[in-house]
Amino acid sequence: MNWDRVEGNWKQFKGKAKERWGKLTDDQLDVIRGRQDQLSGRVQEAYGISKDQAERQINEWANGLKD
Repeated sequence: MNWDRVEGNWKQFKGKAKERWGKLTDDQLDVIRGRQDQLSGRVQEAYGISKDQAERQINEWANGLKD
């Protein structure tokens, strides 16, 4: 899915992000507001993974989202 669509519809996708990255809090997801770089940083921090790993996970997640 196009990331602009994810960002524009973040309220809809926030729950799916919470399912995928359960360590992220609702407050963190509210601050992210669909910004890919913010999500990447929070995923890195919460899971102790590299930037490349976080971005790969996010891209896989976004590509699996349905409109």
